[in-house]
Amino acid sequence: MTSIDDLIKEALSEQENEIIESTEELGYFSLAMGLFSGKLGWVTWVIMLVQGAMFVVGVWAAWRFFGATDVLAAVKWGMSAAVLLLMAGMLKMSLMPQIQADRVLRELKRVELLILHRAGE
Repeated sequence: MTSIDDLIKEALSEQENEIIESTEELGYFSLAMGLFSGKLGWVTWVIMLVQGAMFVVGVWAAWRFFGATDVLAAVKWGMSAAVLLLMAGMLKMSLMPQIQADRVLRELKRVELLILHRAGE
Protein backbone atom coordinates (compact mmCIF):
# COMPACT_ATOMS: atom_id res chain seq x y z
CA MET A 1 0.00 0.00 0.00
CA THR A 2 0.99 3.59 -0.49
CA SER A 3 1.00 6.30 2.12
CA ILE A 4 -2.20 7.85 0.71
CA ASP A 5 -3.96 4.50 1.14
CA ASP A 6 -2.82 4.40 4.76
CA LEU A 7 -4.10 7.93 5.38
CA ILE A 8 -7.49 7.07 3.86
CA LYS A 9 -7.75 3.93 5.96
CA GLU A 10 -7.03 5.88 9.15
CA ALA A 11 -9.73 8.45 8.30
CA LEU A 12 -12.46 5.84 7.84
CA SER A 13 -14.74 4.65 10.60
CA GLU A 14 -14.68 1.11 11.99
CA GLN A 15 -17.63 -0.06 9.86
CA GLU A 16 -16.15 1.51 6.73
CA ASN A 17 -12.89 -0.31 7.45
CA GLU A 18 -14.85 -3.57 7.54
CA ILE A 19 -16.32 -2.75 4.11
CA ILE A 20 -12.86 -1.95 2.75
CA GLU A 21 -11.38 -5.18 4.13
CA SER A 22 -14.26 -7.34 2.86
CA THR A 23 -13.81 -5.94 -0.65
CA GLU A 24 -10.01 -5.99 -0.62
CA GLU A 25 -8.28 -6.19 -3.99
CA LEU A 26 -7.74 -9.76 -5.19
CA GLY A 27 -4.48 -11.12 -6.53
CA TYR A 28 -3.87 -12.16 -10.12
CA PHE A 29 -4.58 -15.85 -9.63
CA SER A 30 -7.78 -15.16 -7.68
CA LEU A 31 -8.99 -12.89 -10.47
CA ALA A 32 -8.06 -15.43 -13.14
CA MET A 33 -9.84 -18.27 -11.33
CA GLY A 34 -12.89 -16.02 -10.92
CA LEU A 35 -13.33 -16.04 -14.69
CA PHE A 36 -14.37 -19.70 -14.55
CA SER A 37 -17.50 -18.93 -12.51
CA GLY A 38 -20.51 -16.74 -13.08
CA LYS A 39 -22.75 -16.26 -16.08
CA LEU A 40 -19.93 -16.34 -18.61
CA GLY A 41 -17.82 -19.00 -16.93
CA TRP A 42 -18.67 -21.52 -19.64
CA VAL A 43 -17.13 -19.21 -22.27
CA THR A 44 -13.86 -19.20 -20.33
CA TRP A 45 -13.95 -23.00 -20.12
CA VAL A 46 -14.46 -23.29 -23.89
CA ILE A 47 -11.66 -20.79 -24.62
CA MET A 48 -9.25 -22.62 -22.30
CA LEU A 49 -10.11 -26.04 -23.76
CA VAL A 50 -9.57 -24.80 -27.32
CA GLN A 51 -6.40 -23.01 -26.24
CA GLY A 52 -5.09 -26.16 -24.57
CA ALA A 53 -5.80 -28.27 -27.64
CA MET A 54 -4.07 -25.74 -29.90
CA PHE A 55 -1.06 -25.67 -27.61
CA VAL A 56 -0.74 -29.48 -27.52
CA VAL A 57 -1.10 -29.79 -31.30
CA GLY A 58 1.33 -26.87 -31.76
CA VAL A 59 3.96 -28.56 -29.60
CA TRP A 60 3.43 -31.82 -31.50
CA ALA A 61 3.86 -29.95 -34.83
CA ALA A 62 7.01 -28.28 -33.50
CA TRP A 63 8.35 -31.70 -32.52
CA ARG A 64 7.69 -32.95 -36.06
CA PHE A 65 9.31 -29.76 -37.44
CA PHE A 66 12.56 -30.39 -35.60
CA GLY A 67 12.54 -34.04 -36.70
CA ALA A 68 11.84 -33.32 -40.39
CA THR A 69 14.58 -34.13 -42.89
CA ASP A 70 12.87 -32.75 -45.99
CA VAL A 71 12.70 -28.95 -46.45
CA LEU A 72 9.08 -28.92 -47.59
CA ALA A 73 7.98 -31.06 -44.64
CA ALA A 74 9.93 -28.82 -42.26
CA VAL A 75 8.22 -25.72 -43.67
CA LYS A 76 4.77 -27.32 -43.37
CA TRP A 77 5.31 -28.47 -39.79
CA GLY A 78 7.08 -25.25 -38.81
CA MET A 79 4.33 -23.00 -40.13
CA SER A 80 1.67 -25.16 -38.50
CA ALA A 81 3.49 -25.07 -35.18
CA ALA A 82 4.04 -21.32 -35.31
CA VAL A 83 0.43 -20.53 -36.20
CA LEU A 84 -1.04 -22.89 -33.61
CA LEU A 85 1.23 -21.68 -30.81
CA LEU A 86 0.56 -18.02 -31.64
CA MET A 87 -3.19 -18.62 -31.76
CA ALA A 88 -3.05 -20.44 -28.41
CA GLY A 89 -1.26 -17.46 -26.89
CA MET A 90 -3.74 -15.02 -28.39
CA LEU A 91 -6.68 -16.98 -27.00
CA LYS A 92 -5.17 -16.91 -23.54
CA MET A 93 -4.47 -13.19 -23.80
CA SER A 94 -8.07 -12.57 -24.88
CA LEU A 95 -9.10 -13.17 -21.26
CA MET A 96 -6.97 -10.31 -19.89
CA PRO A 97 -9.48 -7.52 -20.68
CA GLN A 98 -12.14 -9.43 -18.75
CA ILE A 99 -9.84 -9.63 -15.73
CA GLN A 100 -9.33 -5.86 -15.91
CA ALA A 101 -13.10 -5.28 -16.23
CA ASP A 102 -13.70 -7.45 -13.17
CA ARG A 103 -11.18 -5.38 -11.20
CA VAL A 104 -12.90 -2.14 -12.18
CA LEU A 105 -16.36 -3.50 -11.33
CA ARG A 106 -15.10 -4.67 -7.94
CA GLU A 107 -13.76 -1.20 -7.16
CA LEU A 108 -17.05 0.39 -8.26
CA LYS A 109 -18.97 -1.90 -5.92
CA ARG A 110 -16.59 -0.93 -3.14
CA VAL A 111 -17.23 2.78 -3.76
CA GLU A 112 -20.99 2.17 -3.95
CA LEU A 113 -20.95 0.41 -0.58
CA LEU A 114 -19.05 3.28 1.00
CA ILE A 115 -21.43 5.87 -0.49
CA LEU A 116 -24.48 3.92 0.70
CA HIS A 117 -22.97 3.60 4.15
CA ARG A 118 -22.27 7.34 4.33
CA ALA A 119 -25.76 8.19 3.02
CA GLY A 120 -27.29 6.02 5.74
CA GLU A 121 -25.57 7.92 8.54
